[in-house]
Amino acid sequence: MNEILIVDDAMFMRRIIKNALSDGGFSQFIEAKDGSEAIHLFKKHKPKLVLLDITMPGKSGIEVLAEILKLEPDTRVIMCSAIGQEATIEKAVRMGAYDFIVKPFQNDKLVEMVKKSL
Repeated sequence: MNEILIVDDAMFMRRIIKNALSDGGFSQFIEAKDGSEAIHLFKKHKPKLVLLDITMPGKSGIEVLAEILKLEPDTRVIMCSAIGQEATIEKAVRMGAYDFIVKPFQNDKLVEMVKKSL
Protein backbone atom coordinates (compact mmCIF):
# COMPACT_ATOMS: atom_id res chain seq x y z
CA MET A 1 0.00 0.00 0.00
CA ASN A 2 1.36 3.42 -0.94
CA GLU A 3 0.16 5.57 1.92
CA ILE A 4 1.19 9.20 1.82
CA LEU A 5 1.67 11.15 5.04
CA ILE A 6 0.71 14.81 4.60
CA VAL A 7 2.12 17.07 7.32
CA ASP A 8 1.03 20.72 7.50
CA ASP A 9 -0.30 22.82 10.36
CA ALA A 10 -2.86 24.45 8.01
CA MET A 11 -5.91 22.25 7.45
CA PHE A 12 -6.70 24.03 4.17
CA MET A 13 -3.24 23.18 2.83
CA ARG A 14 -3.61 19.52 3.78
CA ARG A 15 -6.95 19.54 1.97
CA ILE A 16 -5.44 21.18 -1.15
CA ILE A 17 -2.65 18.59 -1.25
CA LYS A 18 -5.04 15.69 -0.66
CA ASN A 19 -7.45 16.89 -3.36
CA ALA A 20 -4.64 17.38 -5.88
CA LEU A 21 -3.28 13.90 -5.22
CA SER A 22 -6.76 12.34 -5.29
CA ASP A 23 -7.31 13.91 -8.71
CA GLY A 24 -3.95 12.41 -9.71
CA GLY A 25 -5.06 8.89 -8.81
CA PHE A 26 -3.81 8.52 -5.24
CA SER A 27 -6.18 7.40 -2.50
CA GLN A 28 -4.31 6.42 0.68
CA PHE A 29 -3.60 9.42 2.92
CA ILE A 30 -2.64 10.03 6.52
CA GLU A 31 -2.73 13.60 7.85
CA ALA A 32 -0.78 15.25 10.65
CA LYS A 33 -1.21 18.81 11.91
CA ASP A 34 2.21 19.13 13.59
CA GLY A 35 5.60 17.51 13.93
CA SER A 36 4.80 15.42 17.00
CA GLU A 37 1.70 13.94 15.40
CA ALA A 38 3.70 13.34 12.21
CA ILE A 39 6.32 11.27 14.06
CA HIS A 40 3.63 9.28 15.89
CA LEU A 41 1.74 8.51 12.65
CA PHE A 42 4.95 7.76 10.78
CA LYS A 43 5.95 5.14 13.36
CA LYS A 44 2.46 3.62 13.26
CA HIS A 45 1.92 3.53 9.46
CA LYS A 46 5.45 3.53 7.95
CA PRO A 47 4.41 5.41 4.78
CA LYS A 48 6.77 5.32 1.79
CA LEU A 49 6.26 9.04 1.13
CA VAL A 50 5.93 12.08 3.39
CA LEU A 51 4.92 15.55 2.22
CA LEU A 52 6.33 17.76 4.96
CA ASP A 53 5.81 21.46 5.60
CA ILE A 54 8.95 23.25 6.73
CA THR A 55 7.41 25.85 9.04
CA MET A 56 5.15 24.51 11.79
CA PRO A 57 4.61 25.23 15.47
CA GLY A 58 6.53 22.95 17.82
CA LYS A 59 8.85 20.68 15.86
CA SER A 60 9.95 22.21 12.57
CA GLY A 61 9.87 20.29 9.32
CA ILE A 62 13.67 20.05 9.49
CA GLU A 63 13.48 18.37 12.92
CA VAL A 64 10.78 15.97 11.70
CA LEU A 65 12.81 15.17 8.57
CA ALA A 66 15.80 14.22 10.72
CA GLU A 67 13.68 11.94 12.93
CA ILE A 68 11.95 10.24 10.01
CA LEU A 69 15.20 9.56 8.18
CA LYS A 70 16.77 8.23 11.38
CA LEU A 71 13.85 5.80 11.78
CA GLU A 72 13.58 4.80 8.10
CA PRO A 73 16.44 6.11 5.92
CA ASP A 74 14.78 4.98 2.67
CA THR A 75 11.65 7.08 3.18
CA ARG A 76 11.00 9.62 0.45
CA VAL A 77 10.31 13.05 1.95
CA ILE A 78 9.17 15.97 -0.18
CA MET A 79 9.53 19.27 1.65
CA CYS A 80 6.84 21.92 1.12
CA SER A 81 7.99 25.48 1.61
CA ALA A 82 6.97 29.06 1.07
CA ILE A 83 8.86 31.36 -1.24
CA GLY A 84 11.92 32.78 0.51
CA GLN A 85 13.00 29.64 2.37
CA GLU A 86 15.79 28.69 -0.03
CA ALA A 87 18.46 28.20 2.65
CA THR A 88 16.18 25.89 4.63
CA ILE A 89 15.29 23.93 1.48
CA GLU A 90 18.98 23.47 0.69
CA LYS A 91 19.60 22.23 4.23
CA ALA A 92 16.72 19.75 3.95
CA VAL A 93 18.04 18.36 0.66
CA ARG A 94 21.54 18.00 2.16
CA MET A 95 19.97 16.12 5.08
CA GLY A 96 18.32 13.65 2.73
CA ALA A 97 14.98 15.08 1.58
CA TYR A 98 14.03 13.57 -1.76
CA ASP A 99 12.76 16.82 -3.28
CA PHE A 100 10.89 20.03 -2.49
CA ILE A 101 7.99 22.02 -3.82
CA VAL A 102 7.33 25.72 -3.25
CA LYS A 103 3.85 26.88 -2.21
CA PRO A 104 1.71 27.92 -3.94
CA PHE A 105 2.29 25.09 -6.40
CA GLN A 106 0.56 23.82 -9.51
CA ASN A 107 -1.36 20.63 -8.75
CA ASP A 108 0.01 18.80 -11.79
CA LYS A 109 3.60 19.50 -10.69
CA LEU A 110 2.87 18.05 -7.25
CA VAL A 111 1.24 14.93 -8.73
CA GLU A 112 4.17 14.44 -11.13
CA MET A 113 6.68 14.77 -8.28
CA VAL A 114 4.78 12.27 -6.12
CA LYS A 115 4.51 9.75 -8.96
CA LYS A 116 8.24 10.08 -9.61
CA SER A 117 9.05 9.54 -5.93
CA LEU A 118 7.02 6.35 -5.63
